[in-house]
Amino acid sequence: MATSKSVLFVCLGNICRSPIGEAVFRKLATDEGVVSDWRIDSAATSTYEIGNPPDHRGQACMKRHGVPMRHVARQVTQDDFQTYDFILCMDDSNLSDLNKKASKVKNSKAKIELLGSYDPQTQLIIKDPYYGSEQDFETVYEQCVRCCTAFLEANS
Repeated sequence: MATSKSVLFVCLGNICRSPIGEAVFRKLATDEGVVSDWRIDSAATSTYEIGNPPDHRGQACMKRHGVPMRHVARQVTQDDFQTYDFILCMDDSNLSDLNKKASKVKNSKAKIELLGSYDPQTQLIIKDPYYGSEQDFETVYEQCVRCCTAFLEANS
């Protein structure tokens, strides 16, 4: 059976927040038995980290929570706007960049939103933990769990 829904998680470099969002959502969808219904990936608005694995602190955080994470950073492509149902990003800068890119794509069908718009605790912005501490990665993980859980419920 072909996947019926698709979601792309996006942040600036695709090594901290978006691969955590991708991994958390994939695990939630797997646990709910609906992962085969979804195409799930993550990408960057920038070119800074293309080809790199997720940040080691994010990987350590995912390991502590038993969430598998395998990803290589890539940049958002024009095709992404035409093939993904949802593009969920982490902050206003990502949102602005994505809306600019989408405006140049013919037949863009993706619904571009802040992942935080699904947070039951109404924390709209998922702050970049890159220059922060292990605790900042933990905070990103907790926000992603809340938001991805609500997003999955809203779209199942």
